[in-house]
Amino acid sequence: MNDTAVLPAAIDFPNELETVVDGLRQARLDWRATHARYAEQGVHFPSRAALERILRELGAALFPLRLGPPELNAGNENAYVGATLELILSQLAAQIALELNLNGPDSDAAAMAAQRIIGAFAASLPAIRRLLDSDVEAGYRNDPAARSVDEVLLCYPSLAAVIHHRLAHRLHRLGAPIVARTIAEIAHTRTGIDIHPGASIGPSFFIDHGTGVVIGETAVIGTRVRLYQGVTLGGEPFLEGQAHASGPETRRHPKIEDDVVIFAGAAVIGPVTIGARSRVAGNVWLRQDVPSDSFVELAPPLIRPRGDS
Repeated sequence: MNDTAVLPAAIDFPNELETVVDGLRQARLDWRATHARYAEQGVHFPSRAALERILRELGAALFPLRLGPPELNAGNENAYVGATLELILSQLAAQIALELNLNGPDSDAAAMAAQRIIGAFAASLPAIRRLLDSDVEAGYRNDPAARSVDEVLLCYPSLAAVIHHRLAHRLHRLGAPIVARTIAEIAHTRTGIDIHPGASIGPSFFIDHGTGVVIGETAVIGTRVRLYQGVTLGGEPFLEGQAHASGPETRRHPKIEDDVVIFAGAAVIGPVTIGARSRVAGNVWLRQDVPSDSFVELAPPLIRPRGDS
């Protein structure tokens, strides 16, 4: 596309700035008229800044002696967790209510629904903590560079991404997909690891290094799965305009069974299944099922003496 064919001529700045302001207003009105259901909602949309703060505090409540304030000890951590959750969960409920209110003007009904979601979410936190414990242990068990489980929790970006994902996934399942997706994107920005909150991930999950990992919305990952940097669990591309032709529950991404290892740079694409205990070598592009106990690799590189043509 040649931009010069569609862009207007320059204006006399600043004397004709009003023309730009009017043009932007008309563009907004045109957008809102065409996309009424998804019209821009301004300050009534959930706040990414607020959710970033909430997620920091939730992480501290889950791991108070490691991610909480330095003055905590075993004697006062429980009081800290209780006070933190009382404050943070109410703030999270307010963000969820903003999302729910996008679908209609009944703010009282949205607030009540948000409280129901928060109640179920809060009840899940002990189980989420145990899942995360299994992820921390998997990181220590599978990385010879790790000196302790505390090092894995404090220093590994993959654990930050997984903490965000476990929380976001629960909110996604409970009916707060925009808040959940925002949490996922906070982790993506922070770590370079992109996990859609809809993805289902079993216990003892470990991403080594992590940068560039992408896990799609309908991916299903079993127990003790290990991924390396640059791995993609992606969907097949759609034809132009067909992205929403199938329902959101249609599986578009891979299923990775228990004890699978996928090495750096590999891409597994589409609703294929990688059987249990299989290994996928680096830089493989895979679009078919793999039986259990398989090894998938490219042809070995050609090695020859220097100077040969």
